[in-house]
Parts: sequence; structure tokens; C-alpha cells
Amino acid sequence: MSYLAFLLVFIVPPLLVLAWTQRRRLRGIHPQAGLFLGLMALIALVYTTPWDNYLIWRGVWAYGSDRVMGTIGYVPVEEYLFFLLQPLLTGLWLCSLLPTVPSVATNASRWTGALVYAAAAVAGGLLLTFEKGTYLGLILAWAGPVLALQWAYAGREIWARRRVFALAVGLPTLYLWMADALAIHLEIWRISPAHTLGPSLGVLPLEEAVFFLVTNLLVVQGMILFLHPPARAA
Repeated sequence: MSYLAFLLVFIVPPLLVLAWTQRRRLRGIHPQAGLFLGLMALIALVYTTPWDNYLIWRGVWAYGSDRVMGTIGYVPVEEYLFFLLQPLLTGLWLCSLLPTVPSVATNASRWTGALVYAAAAVAGGLLLTFEKGTYLGLILAWAGPVLALQWAYAGREIWARRRVFALAVGLPTLYLWMADALAIHLEIWRISPAHTLGPSLGVLPLEEAVFFLVTNLLVVQGMILFLHPPARAA
């Protein structure tokens, strides 16, 4: 299976189903929900592109040259498409779960979550001091500061929607774990044992599991921030 076929089988169909079923509901969530989804995809593309180029340059992950159409820099064209499609998939799933009536923000401390994410970023920096910690360290150091800032700004609004938040992050993460494990099994891409710690869920390295968890956290927190910023919720 090629990388393009992977996208067409695992990412595009659920994305099209969600886009069709949610096309009218989006405006009930927020008049600019569609615009925010597009912005989230664009932000993901811009923020992830240099990071992923660096990963491939370092040899953290690689792809079969016969599995991709071509590359821009070090990264396959299909990977750039994935940067755009995953935020749309997870963002639409979140919108399908959000009530059309806004929830009321609670008094839960927004700093607790921010400190947890900041600690993860620090742990990432420490992991970068040895080779086998490279991939997990790069994930945590890359995502942790943004997650911390998102929670520091809108943690109370996220916590007020914690059940939706958990489901919006959890289900796409489990789905992408399954799809990624199959892609690794089919050798569409491969992860360097020299740059990973070793624990895995079957064929899915711990680092890949963490990657899909944090990227879905970034999307869901970012979308809640767009849709229900603190000033609006107040």
C-alpha cells in the first residue's frame, strides 16, 4: 500500500462523512466554525513542517521511496496532506460532539493543566540528552509549550467541556493508533529503533502513540480556544 492509498482508505472517508453530516450543524456551533477549522489545518501545516523535516533529516523516521509520490524538502507530499487532513478530521469530530448551547466555564485552575504540559516539555528536553530519547523528546519539547499556553489561556473553558474534550481526543487517537500500526506493519513508513525508547503497543512504538495523542490534544484545545475564548465565555 502506498502512502496516498493509506490516506484514501483511512483518513479521507471518515473526513468526508463528518463534513457531510456536520455541514449544517457547524454554524450552530459558531458562525465561523468552518473558518476556524481551516485556520487550524493551516497552523498545523506551518508548525509541523520544519519539525517533521528535522525528524527525517535526523533519521528518526523514514519512508519507502516506492510508497510516496515525491518529497518537498525531506518530507513526502502525502505527509503534508496528512498535516492538513488530521486537524480537519479531529476538528469536525469535536464539532459533532459540542452542544450548540455554550457550556459555562468553571473556576477550575487553568494553571494546573498548564504546569503538567510545561513539565512534559521539560521532560522532553531531558530526553534529548541521549539518542534513544530523541523521538519522544522532540515530540514533548515541540508540543508541550503550545499545549501549556493553550491551557493557560483557556483551561477553564476546556475543563467546562471535559467530557466532550476527552471523547474528542480519545476516539481519533485510538483510530489513528490503529491506522498507524497497520501502516508500520505494511512498511509504508518505519521508525528508527536507535531513536526510540523501546516500549510499544504491538507494532506501534510508544512515541507514535504519544505523537497522535498530543497532536489531537493540540487540535481539540485549539478549536475550543477558537470557538469559546475566555472573553466570549465570560
